[in-house]
Amino acid sequence: MAAATAHGQQVMWTLSGAHVFPLYDAAVGGKEGVEALGGDTRRAEREGPMRLVDVRNEATAVFAAEASGKLTRNPGLAVVTAGPGVTNTVSGVASAYFNGSPLVVMGGRAPSNRWGTGALQELDHPPILQSITKDSFTLTDPNGAATRIDEAFSLAGSPHRGPVFVDVPLDVVFAPGESAAPIGARAAREPFDEEAARDVAERLSRAQRPVVVLGGDVWFDAAETTARELVTELGLPTITNGMGRGILPKGHPCLVTRARSKAFNNADLVVVIGSPLDFRLGYGLFGGKDGAVPADVVHIADARPQLAAHADLAGSVAGDLNAILTVIANHYSEVSSHSAWLADLQRTAQAAVAADQELLHSDADPIHPARIYGELLPRLTDDTVVIGDGGDFVSFAGRFIEPMRPGNWLDPGPYGCLGTGLGYAASARVHRPDSPVVLLMGDGAAGFSLMDVDTLVRHDLPVVMVVGNNATWGLEKHPMQFLYGYDVVADLRPTRYDEVVTALGGAGETVTQPGDIGAALDRALASGVPYLVNVMTDPAAAYPRSTTGI
Repeated sequence: MAAATAHGQQVMWTLSGAHVFPLYDAAVGGKEGVEALGGDTRRAEREGPMRLVDVRNEATAVFAAEASGKLTRNPGLAVVTAGPGVTNTVSGVASAYFNGSPLVVMGGRAPSNRWGTGALQELDHPPILQSITKDSFTLTDPNGAATRIDEAFSLAGSPHRGPVFVDVPLDVVFAPGESAAPIGARAAREPFDEEAARDVAERLSRAQRPVVVLGGDVWFDAAETTARELVTELGLPTITNGMGRGILPKGHPCLVTRARSKAFNNADLVVVIGSPLDFRLGYGLFGGKDGAVPADVVHIADARPQLAAHADLAGSVAGDLNAILTVIANHYSEVSSHSAWLADLQRTAQAAVAADQELLHSDADPIHPARIYGELLPRLTDDTVVIGDGGDFVSFAGRFIEPMRPGNWLDPGPYGCLGTGLGYAASARVHRPDSPVVLLMGDGAAGFSLMDVDTLVRHDLPVVMVVGNNATWGLEKHPMQFLYGYDVVADLRPTRYDEVVTALGGAGETVTQPGDIGAALDRALASGVPYLVNVMTDPAAAYPRSTTGI
């Protein structure tokens, strides 16, 4: 607990398990801590040395802890029991690995003095998690344990960030031990190539049609202010993704995400900062259509292993993103004006927003999913944390919702793991207690984690949940029909998810008419409880895509 606290983490996400009882004891300050609060164990969970939040599925605990890392930029902490407690975390750990989220997962382990005899839930966990963590190991000695856990938090929180798994045998976690006090330090940054950074500045200076992409590692490196000042002062057309969303607020003159296709297809230089060159960015291939010359690509990452090895790069720099962007700003000297290019992209983006209005105000019956966003957008504040968990329905969210501040948008990320929503929402409510939290789910995603509404209720964490319910796996149904002329295993039921939430102690309602959506959202936002608005939408209204994804 001392190590977690030293690294800025104040919350432990867990699901009760006997293998890790001593960690709970430490979190509430022991029996003395409970007695100091009048014996109120529920209060001790909230007010002890570390806040305890218990969930209904270990996957939710990891998703919540990952969101702690995303929101605070300090490693989140999940604690789970042995065996299935650990194996239930695998998808969440993998998601954090792909997102580069700082996270420490501690698992119980069968006692080492009984190893090999068939003890309860005896399983060697670290090899299972080795490929999706920065490190995965067993703590074998109670002496020096705090130092070892301090190192785990340091590794998780140092670029390139990611999850670390530690399991602790039963006979070790219950044993007394001595250890030096954790220091909470992060690994020293490797020096970056300043000449390479100056070369990026030179390329930007000469480019006629540059585009900048700001990704999640700009947020994790706390470089959002430097990045915003750079693109604003230089007038660089900019697209944001992942945790980079909100670095440029909605309406910023350099934000051209809605002109994304035109920008990427016509750019002569694309500078990608803090994001992998994966499928979301065309694997690093921009332009080159209809005989045009492909754009030069520069990749800037927070650590050298993150630089793309599969793309043909015109330049690259790895290291402290604040320092790299500062060098670029200081060495930029415009040779070719790109103001006309920015203005052209602004017009395209504004035209796209204008074209959305018909869908956002659609009176279609059944309800077009875009109408939900037409009602939701004017009800979002600058502080609202918006969480997307789903496929087709949440694709509309990515199109229509542009946060005003960084750190206010959470989605599953490139691993595409459904079921993150309830854990992310609970974490957002804990870390941003004064901010409204809106969770957007497809009905498919709702089936993964809706039982954890029980967690929201027990821990008094009001969240507004909006389900776009088309009773199908929309992201699969339409492509399968396109490919085969039919679809199978893609139909769900028009379930009353609001009644599920009500049964768990929250509240909600189902909406079937477009004109009723706004009032339902108002009731949800004013309720002060976990509240689900279940909107029945048109299963034929698919998010428009130019590819089936195959």
